[in-house]
Amino acid sequence: MKIKLFNRRHLLLQGCALSTTLLLNACSKASSSAKNSPNSGSGDKSLPLQFINVPPANGQAPNGILVCLHGFGSNSKDLAPFAPVLNLPTYQFLFPDAPYPHPRVPGGRMWYNLDSTDYQGLTTSRQQLTDWLKSLESTTGVPLSRTVLSGFSQGGAMTLEVGLTLPLAGLISLSGYLHSKPQPTSQKFPPVLIVHGRQDQIVSLGAAQRARDSLNSLGIAVKYQEFDMGHEIKPEVLTLMRSFILDVMK
Repeated sequence: MKIKLFNRRHLLLQGCALSTTLLLNACSKASSSAKNSPNSGSGDKSLPLQFINVPPANGQAPNGILVCLHGFGSNSKDLAPFAPVLNLPTYQFLFPDAPYPHPRVPGGRMWYNLDSTDYQGLTTSRQQLTDWLKSLESTTGVPLSRTVLSGFSQGGAMTLEVGLTLPLAGLISLSGYLHSKPQPTSQKFPPVLIVHGRQDQIVSLGAAQRARDSLNSLGIAVKYQEFDMGHEIKPEVLTLMRSFILDVMK
């Protein structure tokens, strides 16, 4: 099922820039601490995912992990300001680059090609992200049961696409959508937070509502929240994220 994207070739790019600008404005004093731990390399679909790593602020071994997936045409730096603002000093933050370079945005990445009619590249990205997430316990010492996967826009779609197949602590989809309805399984699904803007002109509000209803129909614990905003991340969204993370990590 294809989602409704408004003028998606251009508006999605505007949305990525908008989210970055608003978040950086909200976090300008704190964001510098999230700049200094990149995994070397620029990312390539044939290589392990490259990422920004922000260790726990308390200097101790991580008590949990938050993975944040950027949107279409952005990159790992877009959501890195989350780290200090969420005020989770015992958590490690990981911000991976999507494997594909964006064809029109210098330095931009994408999880798959939204200009194609068949989500070209999704299969490869899905497998690569899954493998990378499964490898984290051996590199960080933190199990998937203590890991929260989150994402914005296309990153939110990837969060639901991959996260519902893994024993994660929780999933957070910001201005995201479902590619298709998940299949019933005997495996327990992680709880999900879905956040969307009522004035979102890039990913329709209906896409979020359909995702909520689809997940609820499978018995998945979904916390759903709409805000008076567009395709963006406001400070109150981060407050809600923090509350959700602390709740699922109890």
